Amino acid sequence: MTIFDSIILGVIEGFTEFLPISSTGHLIVASHFLGIDQTSVTKAYEVIIQFAAILAVFFNYKDKFTIKKIDLWTKIFLAFLPIGAVGFIFSHQIKELFSINIVAIMFIVGGVIFLLVEKFFIPNETKLIDNVEDVTLKQSMIIGFAQVFALIPGTSRAGSTIIGALLVGLTRKASAEFSFLLAFPVMSAVTAYDLLKHYKDFSDANLITLAVGFVVSFFIAYLTIKLFLAFLEKFTFVAFGIYRIIFGVILLVIFS
Repeated sequence: MTIFDSIILGVIEGFTEFLPISSTGHLIVASHFLGIDQTSVTKAYEVIIQFAAILAVFFNYKDKFTIKKIDLWTKIFLAFLPIGAVGFIFSHQIKELFSINIVAIMFIVGGVIFLLVEKFFIPNETKLIDNVEDVTLKQSMIIGFAQVFALIPGTSRAGSTIIGALLVGLTRKASAEFSFLLAFPVMSAVTAYDLLKHYKDFSDANLITLAVGFVVSFFIAYLTIKLFLAFLEKFTFVAFGIYRIIFGVILLVIFS
């Protein structure tokens, strides 16, 4: 992997991780066109850029990471439990689901769901919860169960949690913010597992390439979170729904 490859993949990871468009599908396409094989070293690199994205959440929401916010993190932990349990118990079965066709189909399905939710299921904005700290335990659990669908490749963790949050009565902005915060325990758990599994591979990796990817992913993720929230103040998720459908079709055409 070259420095150029590292920058491209870092940008893609940072930009797509927190948007409802699935970073997995985009990294697959980028790796294909860059000619990057999925080796153990590549996996080590992915762990690093994913960790950078986690840090971007922390630095965007430092005020939420205090003991005073224990109620909020209790709700977030409850929302984390379903995917943590299902992912751990059925890890082997989930890996067998992975294929380009499934990723592409789930892109399209997710896009259609976003369009349907925007069209039929979002009530009057004045009745919705706009502060993530006002989310109830029940709503947190429902969002957590919605997140389980993200275990299907191509669904998008951000997409499934945002859909769940919209359906239980959060505004678009609050749905995105809850998704960002929920990403912290989910991605931390995944990254910790991958580090334990692939730590030996770091000795074979180019440290400069890893460092470049880390920095790029962090800053792109940090800016993406801010820009995404600004976008949602004026626009809906319709554009993401349409994009997912188009991208899914492109995946089917390229890899079929």
